[in-house]
Amino acid sequence: MKKLSLVIFISFFSGPTFAQLVYSDVAPIFINRCDGCHHENQHAPSFITYSQVISHASTITAYLNSNYMPPWSPDTTYSRFSHEHLISTPEKNAILNWIANGTPAGDTTLAPAPPVYPQYQLYGAPDLELKIPTFTSNASTNDSYVCFSIPTGLTQNRIIRAYEIVAGNATIVHHVIANIDTLGTTTSDLTGACYNISGDFSIGGYAPGASPTVFPSSGPLKMGISIKSGSKIVLQIHYPAGTAGVQDSTKIRIYFYPPGTTGVRPVYVTTPLQNWSLYIPANTVKTFTAQYPASGTLPYSISMFSAFPHSHKLATFMVNYAYAATDTIPLIRINNWNFDWQGYYTFKQLVKVPNGYKLYSRHIFDNTTSNPNNPSSPPVTVIAGTSTTNEMLFDSFQWLIYEPGDELYNIDSMLSQEYVVNGINEHISRVSSDLRTYAYPNPFENKVNIGYFISETSKVTIEIYSILGTKLKTLQSNQEMSGTHEIIWDGRDDAGRKIANGSYIYIVKAGNKQSYGKLSLMPVK
Repeated sequence: MKKLSLVIFISFFSGPTFAQLVYSDVAPIFINRCDGCHHENQHAPSFITYSQVISHASTITAYLNSNYMPPWSPDTTYSRFSHEHLISTPEKNAILNWIANGTPAGDTTLAPAPPVYPQYQLYGAPDLELKIPTFTSNASTNDSYVCFSIPTGLTQNRIIRAYEIVAGNATIVHHVIANIDTLGTTTSDLTGACYNISGDFSIGGYAPGASPTVFPSSGPLKMGISIKSGSKIVLQIHYPAGTAGVQDSTKIRIYFYPPGTTGVRPVYVTTPLQNWSLYIPANTVKTFTAQYPASGTLPYSISMFSAFPHSHKLATFMVNYAYAATDTIPLIRINNWNFDWQGYYTFKQLVKVPNGYKLYSRHIFDNTTSNPNNPSSPPVTVIAGTSTTNEMLFDSFQWLIYEPGDELYNIDSMLSQEYVVNGINEHISRVSSDLRTYAYPNPFENKVNIGYFISETSKVTIEIYSILGTKLKTLQSNQEMSGTHEIIWDGRDDAGRKIANGSYIYIVKAGNKQSYGKLSLMPVK
């Protein structure tokens, strides 16, 4: 009787209760919230199968309880961004409850099959891929900064619409900065002391956890970065001390607009907010700021596309905003800085910063034993510098010159239609390239638009299949069509039943041509 009373007492005070959950109940949550990063081609460990998940159950519990995972640093009550890595409270509680009850398997065959994740974050073959020669880190007792100047081989001017920097060895690549050398005259500096990266301008970079850079490239807003023929790309790679002898082969994958594309608005990548006077004595907590312009205000209005605040391991808090008199425009706030997860955060909508405003930054640095990320024990005095054990206030943005109506563009929706993001057009029939297909939004919660372009009149059929090949729905059957068309699927089968969350395949057949793509039916936060 005492044992039963204790169980009731614990259950009453342990928060929300759930029916007995099995793996098939929580697998969709792992697919939607975790597997996009935790698979064999991204970040270890993989959470693709039941056995993989349960082998890390205790770590998953600790990281969910501490909000360390999913890794999303920006404060969503301050500003919102595309592709936020979030998990809802009911989803988190479901996983925690399942683990607390012993991770029961149930019938694991009922779990939806996870998507097949590609090697890279961006889909399809890039127009240009540049890779550094295999390099052995020379960072023994000091951090090493190495600059690789790589010819593009371009014979005509092009405009970048997306790029992805892939660390060849993520365990030793602290960060990568990519610059364009327009004249193509720079040479590589492999000494380890290449602190001032050469080149005419930056296109961005990579840091742990960073997502690829993708610009809207169709419809009313086309954005991009121009690169001249004969240019070189200069990659400055930072290898931390203690990595000497370990090899790396980092690459950059670039996607261009078709030659001759017009109406592309130039994107500027700058770091206007910097402070190189940091001095943080041991056992102190210090606040530092930066503003731009140093005097006066912005001479013209700009449209912010993304923000990338940056510090090292003593930082705990940072905020960027624009202000004029009593008005403040929030840009990004990070209440719990995580050095391991950073990058360019893309705003859901372009943020207008009018002329007459200033940009402002404030970072807090905790150089005490209370900071678990402090690289020194006991703490030592830290100053501004380029080493991981130094500190930085170095906040960057990607932006445009403002045009009326910029703030109305839904960047989130536009990026969801970019095929390099979600695989649109990835699976084109080998019979002919005259049939092209796409789907958006993807993943979807209630409805998905499935579209296609067919160059000649054909009988077009659209069908939905389970990941195991069972046909679930015929959306269109043998209709004579040509040109571009879209049809909406509401996630129901031919019998009108709402199908379970998971991965599905759509197939578009047009005459003897066929194209297919992957769909993910998931609750979208």
